[in-house]
Amino acid sequence: MDSGVDDDSDEEAEAFEALLRYVRDTRGFDFTGYKRTSLMRRVPHRMEQVGQSSFEEYLDTLQASADEFSMLFNTILINVTGFFRDAPAWDYLRAEVVPALLAERNPSDPIRVWSAGCASGQEAYTLAMILAEAVGAEEFRQRVKIYATDVDDEALSEARTASYDAKAVESVPAELLDRYFEPVNGRYVFHKDLRRAVIFGRNDLVRDAPISRVDLLVCRNTLMYLNADTQRSVLSRLHFALAREACCSSATRRCC
Repeated sequence: MDSGVDDDSDEEAEAFEALLRYVRDTRGFDFTGYKRTSLMRRVPHRMEQVGQSSFEEYLDTLQASADEFSMLFNTILINVTGFFRDAPAWDYLRAEVVPALLAERNPSDPIRVWSAGCASGQEAYTLAMILAEAVGAEEFRQRVKIYATDVDDEALSEARTASYDAKAVESVPAELLDRYFEPVNGRYVFHKDLRRAVIFGRNDLVRDAPISRVDLLVCRNTLMYLNADTQRSVLSRLHFALAREACCSSATRRCC
């Protein structure tokens, strides 16, 4: 009896890995390095929504429907983000990291920032506000480039609009909301002249080359979804991205 149960479990695990390999090989999204505990909650959740109970059946659905992949992708990558999310980390960045970064550079030196795993843009625009407050709006426009990347094309499209509803900006301090956002049709839009410094693009931290010569790197929450081996690989890539005397901040560590 136990042997039969083990065989069924092994077959299910192999069917699941086959599904992940299919997504990687045909769509270019490599979830094989993500924690299985998380994936084994989210993929079956999507399967239940479409009325399927086996990974083999669901693989057939993915092969037959291009739209289903987008639905699966959105289920796996639940973008939990917000302006100034985890306030103590941003307080530390503003009070300690940014002043140290500026002190080590000449007043005319460019500042290259990478927001890795930026989701729908709130983190990138939070960085923009902190840096604009530190150096002033005019100097910000001249010196700062924020490269904000994610694997989720839909989230990136939303980020590029820089338009957020009232609930999304509740965590933005009132004085910063007045200074950096413009009310438009019941929403709040980040000022266009500063938005030009924020460049959004697709980057898969697991597979793609990192952005180079970065002075400040922020990677919040992305690493927590990856298994230990993939975390080590990604951290090595992120370290390679940093310029000399650069700073990095993640959900679990800070270094300068």
